Amino acid sequence: MEAMTISQVSKSFNVSTRMLRYYEQAGLMESCRKEDYAYRMYDETALTRLRQILILRKLRIPIKQIKDILQKPDAVTAIEVFQQNISELDDEITALSTIKSILSGFVDELQKAAHIQINRLIVQDEIILAAIESLPLTSINFKEDKTMDKLKNAEEHLSKLKDVRIVYLPPATVAAAHHIGNDPEHHAYKMIDRFVQDTGLCKIKPDLRHFGFNHPNPVDETGYHGYEIWVTIPDDMEVPLPLIKKHFTGGLYAAHMIQMGNFNEWEWLLDWVNKNEKYQFAGDMQDQEHMCGLLEEHLNYLSHAYMNNTEPEDLQLDLLMPVKERLK
Repeated sequence: MEAMTISQVSKSFNVSTRMLRYYEQAGLMESCRKEDYAYRMYDETALTRLRQILILRKLRIPIKQIKDILQKPDAVTAIEVFQQNISELDDEITALSTIKSILSGFVDELQKAAHIQINRLIVQDEIILAAIESLPLTSINFKEDKTMDKLKNAEEHLSKLKDVRIVYLPPATVAAAHHIGNDPEHHAYKMIDRFVQDTGLCKIKPDLRHFGFNHPNPVDETGYHGYEIWVTIPDDMEVPLPLIKKHFTGGLYAAHMIQMGNFNEWEWLLDWVNKNEKYQFAGDMQDQEHMCGLLEEHLNYLSHAYMNNTEPEDLQLDLLMPVKERLK
């Protein structure tokens, strides 16, 4: 099999270039660059590894555990990881089975006597109450049929977002760092981190916020993309080159939190916005220079500002999509 460019791999495997770069940064796979050739290339070994990663991700195996599995050739680690995940799935199946039984019981009772009020039915059966009390107060997104031939349907079911918030981002003055090239996120992060540390910005502005976005978004003819990072600063603060002082207009956004690396959930958030009855997308899909108005907010940045690794495995991001209320 011939080596493929990052763009070709992205289209062939239906995975974003951002995710491919993240898999490399996480140490899950490696790309290479041919002599006198700017594009990042993936050979047969890398493509085989990518297939393994995607299968494990669809089986809901976390990145950290995937790394453990792929780094050790024996089956011991894989068995331990799979057994741990099976145990968690068993708990979810048990909870779902309990919920199904309770709902079936409600239906049976309501069908027997349509005059029974649902609020009386819920509180009058002590056995049902005890079963409900034992359930965790969380949404369980899991499809009972999880065979490989149904995996795609299960994945679509799991992708339904239930935790989207509508938030208002106030206008702000920001210091912007921008880099185009190999691993631009890393270089832009370093510039901002150095600025924050050198100026003591955390003390000057303890409520600072940290945003980022692809800029430009698509991979260009050199095989590179760009990334820009903003950190909010006092209005009268000056910033040194190569940083640029900018004004962020703020606005209304749909927000969804992800663990670092789960950038595929951008598509889920867009789907949520498109199907929402109250809000609609307010960005510009033609504005590929600024990722259509989308932002990624580094949550709890203050805790990571002085770390050597600015993208730890437990880092959380808010995906922020500009929205506006639909006209009635």
